[in-house]
Amino acid sequence: MNKIKLSSSIQTAVLLAAIVIVLAGVKAASAVLVPFFLSVFIAIICNPILKSMVSYRIPKGVAISSIIVFVVLAGMWLANLVGKAVNDFSAQMPLYQQQLAEKFSGFSTTLAQYDLPVSIEQITQYFDPGAAMGIVSTILGGFGGVMANFFLILLTVIFILAEADSLPKKLHLALDDPDMRMAQIDKFLSSVNQYIAIKTMVSMATGIIIGLALWAIKLDYWVLWGVLAFLLNYIPNIGSIIAALPAVLLALVQLGPAGAGGVAALYAVVNVVMGNAVEPRFLGKGLGLSTLVIFLSLIFWGWLLGTVGMLLSVPLTMIVKIGLESSESSKWIALLLGGDVATSDSSPTINIDNVLAGGEVSSDAKKLAKKD
Repeated sequence: MNKIKLSSSIQTAVLLAAIVIVLAGVKAASAVLVPFFLSVFIAIICNPILKSMVSYRIPKGVAISSIIVFVVLAGMWLANLVGKAVNDFSAQMPLYQQQLAEKFSGFSTTLAQYDLPVSIEQITQYFDPGAAMGIVSTILGGFGGVMANFFLILLTVIFILAEADSLPKKLHLALDDPDMRMAQIDKFLSSVNQYIAIKTMVSMATGIIIGLALWAIKLDYWVLWGVLAFLLNYIPNIGSIIAALPAVLLALVQLGPAGAGGVAALYAVVNVVMGNAVEPRFLGKGLGLSTLVIFLSLIFWGWLLGTVGMLLSVPLTMIVKIGLESSESSKWIALLLGGDVATSDSSPTINIDNVLAGGEVSSDAKKLAKKD
C-alpha cells in the first residue's frame, strides 16, 4: 500500500489538536492525576533515603516501612501544627483586615500632608491587603483538600518505592532499541531525581531558617510562614514574593513599620543567599528556565491541576525540559524554554547539570579546566 504523506501544516495541526485533547483529558482527570503526581513527587524525595538505607544492608521492606512510618508521623505532627495555625489565623482575619485598613488610612493621611492626596479607596482598589493575607488560606486549603486522599497517596508511594529499581529496566525494554537510548533514559531519570531531591532540601532549609527567625522576633503563626516558605520555594522568584507578602503584612500590624521592614529584609536575604549561592552550587548556574517560562508555567499548571499544580509547576516544567533535552529532535523546544543563551564569542563553560547527570564534558571545557 502507498503511504499518504501529509504536508507539514497538516502535521502541525494534527499535533496541536492532539495536545489540546490530551490537556482536556488531564484536566478532566485532575482529581485522580493530582494525588498520583504528588505520590511520585514524595517517592522521588524518599528514594535517595531508601537507597542509602539499602546500601547499609537494611532489608528493602524494613527500609520502606521505616520511611513510611516517619512520613506518616511527621505529616501528622506538621498537619496538626499547621491546621491549628490556619484555623486561628482564619478566625483572626477580620481583625487583621481592620487593623491593616487603619494602617493604610494613616498612610493616606501622611501622604496628604505632603500634598499627595491618595484615598484609602484608591489604595485598596489596586491592592487589597485582606486578599493578600487570605492567599494563605487559599493555598493551604487547596493543598489540604488533596491530602484528604492521604491513604491513597501513601499506598502509591509504597508501590513506587518498591518498584523504583526496576523502573529504568522497564523503560529500556519498552523502547524499540534500548541499547541506543539507554544513556538518554539514565540521564533523564538521574537529572529528575537529582533536581527534585536537591530542590526539596534547599526549600526545607529555607522554610526552617525563616520559621526560626520569625519565632525569634515573636511573630504570630511562625510555623505557618515557615511551611509556606518551604512550599512556595519550589516556585523561583515569584514564590518567595507570595510567601513573604502575608508575613510582612502581619508584621506591619503586630510589630509596626520597622518590624515589617525587618521581615521583608529577612525574606530577601534568605532567598538571595539560597537562590544565588547555595542552590547553584548543587544544581548548576540557574534553573535553565527563563523567568517568563516560570511565570507562564505557574499559570498553566495552576489552571490544569489546581493549587498542587502551582506548587509543582517548576518541577513539572523542569521534568518536561529534561525530557525534551534527551532527544535531538526536541532539543530546540528545550532551548526555547531555557534562560539566557551564551554568545558565540564567550568563553567555554562546564555545564554542571550535565556533569552531575552523567553527561559528557566538552573538549573546550576540559581544556579550560586544565588551564585553570
